Amino acid sequence: MELTRELTGKTALVTGSTGGIGAETAKLLAAAGAEVVVSGRNAERGAATVQAITDSGGTARFIAAELTDLASLRQLADAAGEVDILVNNAGVFPGAPTVEQDVETFDAVLAANIRAPYFLTAALAPGMVARGSGSIINVSTMAASIGIPGLSVYSASKAALESLTRSWAAEFSPAGVRVNTVSPGPTRTDTILTTVGEDAAQQFADTTLLGRLAAPREIAEAILFLATDRAGYITGANLAVDAGRTAV
Repeated sequence: MELTRELTGKTALVTGSTGGIGAETAKLLAAAGAEVVVSGRNAERGAATVQAITDSGGTARFIAAELTDLASLRQLADAAGEVDILVNNAGVFPGAPTVEQDVETFDAVLAANIRAPYFLTAALAPGMVARGSGSIINVSTMAASIGIPGLSVYSASKAALESLTRSWAAEFSPAGVRVNTVSPGPTRTDTILTTVGEDAAQQFADTTLLGRLAAPREIAEAILFLATDRAGYITGANLAVDAGRTAV
């Protein structure tokens, strides 16, 4: 599909964009005309995302960051400069039964999935407010809305992120900054396949109305939509991209 250049003149920062949904989102935003800041921990994979964007005629740069380190997070915000579109996509996806959950992993999930987007948003939203426009998209999960054994900490962290979407919409939208959530269903990413395996991923997919895994680009398309003026009257919303799983 040929994209219009509706994001020309905009700068977008996509966390966790060295692969999966984040990389596809970065590519789509760049194809729509945005200058994209690709961010993640792996410089080699980040360079590959940037190369894919520039080879297609887009503009991108990579900034390495460890978002659970607040100093690194602040350096990312400073290096990114004025950001018009923030996609809080980075996160961790551990699993364990509640009675076996260790404290170290519990704390790591909260640091990556709640604290990091919280303080990155706090660093970048004031600039959007001052300019009177902006779009913040938080990437959650269908697991925030349904009970899945073994995903208690992950699910709770993403439910908290959805709550932050509503709070930030109430805080920032009167100044013209829209804040929304995209909640994917089971998606064919390296992280998912490495963590749970092909068979378990398909079992999750079988619970959806469409009975298949999403391609990362299908999730990225929803994020792109919320980033554009086509979604200009949408804020504080959660867009479920889960093949109907949370509808039944």
